[in-house]
Amino acid sequence: MRAILGAAALLCVAVCASGAGALVLQTDFGTKDGAVAAMKGVAVGVEPRLAIFDLSHENTPYDIWEAAYRLRQTAPYWPSGTVFVSVVDPGVGTGRKAIVLETRTGQFFVSPDNGTLTLVAEELGVAAVREIDAATNRLPGSERSHTFHGRDVFAYTGARLAAGAIAFGEVGPELKADIVRLAHEKARAEDGALVGGIPALDAQYGNVWTDIGETLFAGCAPRLGERFKVTIACGGKTVFAGEMPYVRTFGEVPEGQPLLYLNSLMDVSFALNLRSFAETYGIRAGAEWSVRVERAGRPADASGRTQP
Repeated sequence: MRAILGAAALLCVAVCASGAGALVLQTDFGTKDGAVAAMKGVAVGVEPRLAIFDLSHENTPYDIWEAAYRLRQTAPYWPSGTVFVSVVDPGVGTGRKAIVLETRTGQFFVSPDNGTLTLVAEELGVAAVREIDAATNRLPGSERSHTFHGRDVFAYTGARLAAGAIAFGEVGPELKADIVRLAHEKARAEDGALVGGIPALDAQYGNVWTDIGETLFAGCAPRLGERFKVTIACGGKTVFAGEMPYVRTFGEVPEGQPLLYLNSLMDVSFALNLRSFAETYGIRAGAEWSVRVERAGRPADASGRTQP
């Protein structure tokens, strides 16, 4: 154990001494072939001591919104100076711009300008945006390739930026116009209820995450154990309607029973204890999905039983 910790400490010192920051990769490539490894190879070729981390490579193919949400889920927990490379790029090789966005938190996001950066721009703020100059920031010898900008442009530029081989100002010309943003409705209070959407699922466990944040929910002055009526619809058609208690965590209701809780992002979410809520009720995420949360009446105890 001491040897492992010592090696880790030496690696950290070496990386810090090189001036390199963390490089975090997100794609929809999967890991069945060599695409992700090729991106990492490019990054290591720029700086062998570069610290490279995976956000996810199992995103739904072509789903730009999902990529935007996973960046929003992850980025606030990384330090200033971190470089994120996000490649969900159904428009690869077309006229869409390749950009680097610097947030007001001092992080950098390397991505196609296709809406991927919508949520980090909203929540972390935009300090500046530059278009990648592929004449100077492209993997040498890759000019004839038109379908793998994740390797040839984004990983290469992100690695150079993280390694300190280029400064942000050397990425390319600054863009004065706003980035491409995905349209999405904001959660709101409406007629005594909270109305919102389902931006993502807790993929591994099937919990349903909404965009109803803690502050909006707190406006209802909810009490732990209180029951809420939850309605979930797709395209206006009700898919689920039921009651569940507001509790702190899953084990506070019996196995298989529903619950309302605040997830790790402090957003209202729904789950079945030790079951998949999404699979059980056929729920997905996306712009066509909506939720409505309102008081059900008499409070319940933590097990979900209605109090007399």
